[in-house]
Amino acid sequence: MKDIVTHGSFEEIVAMAGDTMRPICLRLRALVVSMHKDPCEIVWQKHRIASYGFGPKKMTEHYAYIGVQKAHVNLGFYYGAILPDADGLLEGTGKKLRHVKIRSLDFAESRAVRALLKAAIAERRERLSI
Repeated sequence: MKDIVTHGSFEEIVAMAGDTMRPICLRLRALVVSMHKDPCEIVWQKHRIASYGFGPKKMTEHYAYIGVQKAHVNLGFYYGAILPDADGLLEGTGKKLRHVKIRSLDFAESRAVRALLKAAIAERRERLSI
């Protein structure tokens, strides 16, 4: 991952997760890295998120984040409102942001979650002309 100054480490975010959520956090991060070689990762410990993109600017260069919650892990998409969502997984009512609540490793590894992440990466790549 690109070496960027952050406000915490991914390990600190994972440590905030409960025992059953930790493996999900790790799997989602591995999924991001498998789909986008060398992503920019920025951690905001205060917000309990690790964010991923093509550069350090969260709201323009990032496409997704992993957010630790008590009973699930959010896989959030900064431009989720415009992503194709054939399986109807995306939640939220914001102008741009949407998220998927991940409660199991099987769901984290599902075709539908992979499709959303792939679409989010492609959308940012196209938008940024990368």
